[in-house]
Amino acid sequence: MPATPERRRAARRLAATAAVLASAAGVLATALPAGADTETAARGANHSGHSGHGRTVDVQLLSFNDLHGTLEPPQGSAGTVTQTQPDGTTKAIPAGGVEYLATSLREAREGHRYSVTAAGGDMIGASPLLSGLFHDEPSVEAMNKLGLDVSAVGNHEFDEGSAELKRIQNGGCHPEDGCYEKGKRFPGADFPYLAANVTSEKTGKPILKPYTVWKHKGVRIGFIGVTLEGTPDVVTAEGVKGLKFHDEVETINKYTRELQRQGVKSVVALVHEGGMPASGSYDYDCDSPGPGDGISGPIVDIAKNVSPQVDALVTGHTHQAYACSIPDPNGVPRTVTSAASFGRLYTDTTLTYDRRTRDIVRTSVKSANHVVDREQPRAKDMTALIKRWNALAAPVANRPVGYISADIPGRGLNAYETPLGDLISDAQLAGLAPADKGGAQIAFMNPGGIRADLAHKASGDEGDGVVTYGEAFTVQPFTNMTNVLDLTGEQLLTVLRQQVSGVNEKQPRVLQVSRGLTYTLDLRKAGAERIVTDSVRLNGEPIDAKKTYRVAVNEFLAGGGDGFPVLKEGKNKLVGPSDLDVFTAYLTANSTPDAPLAPPKADRVTIVR
Repeated sequence: MPATPERRRAARRLAATAAVLASAAGVLATALPAGADTETAARGANHSGHSGHGRTVDVQLLSFNDLHGTLEPPQGSAGTVTQTQPDGTTKAIPAGGVEYLATSLREAREGHRYSVTAAGGDMIGASPLLSGLFHDEPSVEAMNKLGLDVSAVGNHEFDEGSAELKRIQNGGCHPEDGCYEKGKRFPGADFPYLAANVTSEKTGKPILKPYTVWKHKGVRIGFIGVTLEGTPDVVTAEGVKGLKFHDEVETINKYTRELQRQGVKSVVALVHEGGMPASGSYDYDCDSPGPGDGISGPIVDIAKNVSPQVDALVTGHTHQAYACSIPDPNGVPRTVTSAASFGRLYTDTTLTYDRRTRDIVRTSVKSANHVVDREQPRAKDMTALIKRWNALAAPVANRPVGYISADIPGRGLNAYETPLGDLISDAQLAGLAPADKGGAQIAFMNPGGIRADLAHKASGDEGDGVVTYGEAFTVQPFTNMTNVLDLTGEQLLTVLRQQVSGVNEKQPRVLQVSRGLTYTLDLRKAGAERIVTDSVRLNGEPIDAKKTYRVAVNEFLAGGGDGFPVLKEGKNKLVGPSDLDVFTAYLTANSTPDAPLAPPKADRVTIVR
């Protein structure tokens, strides 16, 4: 049987585990086993907490992830977090916005002599217009003001390529758009972006620093930053051109050994890869019934294989909230956290640092997520920052492009098919159906490209139900070019099957489909068999395996992104306008103040469970 990428990855993980266990053999473990007698272990030590004068001190680690340039409070369901109440019911709490995040972090730091703030990647990219229009310079400025000490790169840091990422780190005005404010040069990020597992194809070296060491009053903690190895699968080919992405576990273990040789015994890994807790509530106990039992996904495999010398993992990518204790290769529970996305939560972790061993006392690590609620005061410097950049963006952002009669859920809806997904697919079909535009018969939209809901409530002075250009940009910020290509009926069926097989088998990526295409997804089955072939219809007619169909997708999907390699086989490709232009044109042409668009029913994919 041929070695698939998944098998090769699993083999590397097993090898990594063996190497870690071998190196640990005969060596005194730096982390105490779960349930160890900590009083005996600390005999003769003076645990001084925040005083900083005894053998141990408490270091506060504040962390967040997946901000995506969301400076203003996110709209719709993307702007809430779910909390479980004592009676078992759930409550949605409005959250997020950098004005409130700044206040939360600053208040959390009060009284802590040792406090470090770290991020798990995707600070920029897929951003609302306020940040995205200016190549995320406003977000980097905000992070500098927030006091961010270090961040891993995420996949979205590569949306505009490695040269632009280096400009974000080092500063300088944009090579095409120039400087946005007279007399002001973009200074770059005050914090180091870490890219340990991203190397140049030419040099073989990391394109940015692989790690950094945070130092304060004799305390030293190493931070290693990695993005997911599969970044090329979720970023355009142009964005990762000339780069190689390496295994997360192998990379973290490599640089952990390097830090250990330098005498840095305390290590935190910033990993832009994540998991899926069993509950969507931010306060869900993912250590029930045992450590890490309530979470699944790639981060579990990573956490179980990363060297025991790593004391905690700050993660991201999945936009989920969790603070778990996943066992390391020695079976010792280790903190693994994620703070959802868009600045709605932050994680507060206490790391007890032993000055004598220069390591973290693992049994003393405590971690919890906290809501960035909007009842607290706004940070005035962030309000001023937003106001300044909004003034620059206003001529573009505030232009009305359409009207809606109610909320149209997209990103924040936990469903395979969403009303906004259908609307975007319909827009692409309508815009690319004319013969001179490509003759599209079907349109597919990747769910990950839908970054927000369309909210009926006004975000500014435009009035309820008005969709502004800025709001449309927030939904589709990538401005991917649309493509129309030939696919045979058999290739079309393969597209549907690849939603739930191959790299997408464990976590299906169900494409949003345009009107006229219907089918059944049977979740009781496994892999490609979940697509009920006989149910696939176009305008009521069965798909003919030998017939050729014209299919519209964005350039990311056309390049095989999100695990759809069959789309790269499409013939007679015609490049059309950007997906954002197609979307706004559709809204303008199909809605008025007196006849707003209603949310689509989202009934094109029949789900059988």
